[in-house]
Amino acid sequence: MPSNISLLDRMVLAVERVRDRLLRAAAALEAAGVPYAVAGGNAVAAWVATVDTAAVRNTQDVDILLRRDDLAAASEALEKAGFVRRHVAGMDIFLDGPDAKARDAVHVVLAAERVQPEYPAAAPDVSESARPGEGQICVLALEALVRMKLTSFRRKDQVHLLDLLEVALIGPDWPARFEPPLAQRLQELLDSPQD
Repeated sequence: MPSNISLLDRMVLAVERVRDRLLRAAAALEAAGVPYAVAGGNAVAAWVATVDTAAVRNTQDVDILLRRDDLAAASEALEKAGFVRRHVAGMDIFLDGPDAKARDAVHVVLAAERVQPEYPAAAPDVSESARPGEGQICVLALEALVRMKLTSFRRKDQVHLLDLLEVALIGPDWPARFEPPLAQRLQELLDSPQD
């Protein structure tokens, strides 16, 4: 990045690059007929934007849920769009060009498989998806997204869940939708949202 770009322009460019990466990946998968769902922070942002665009949080990640059987077709589609497939730290990623860093990539989450062996539940299937706005990209359905965030429950997942709570997309009746320990995790956030 040229050094003469202002700090504000760098901030805007960073957000635009993630958005562009997300849209190019989704368009490539759609054009190839590969079932997918956007997961992670971008899926949270898409849902939050349906209620309050001012509450949308930026994210540096592009996470795409794919079925293992569709990886070859997804790889072909994404490589045609300029992405470069790599296997890093036990996961498939698609770098945004040959000189990109792992941070500048589309990260693949395998549908219906555990992301980590210790996680209490598997990732959702791509069939648990929705298009929250007309003509929008395919994202995880809200309940599937919440389940996935409760399953990993890292600090950033907790923050994403709090974002959904803040705009009332989820609320006090939601723990009943999940089995333990996911129900308890959500109840903890409901009971102590500021901790």
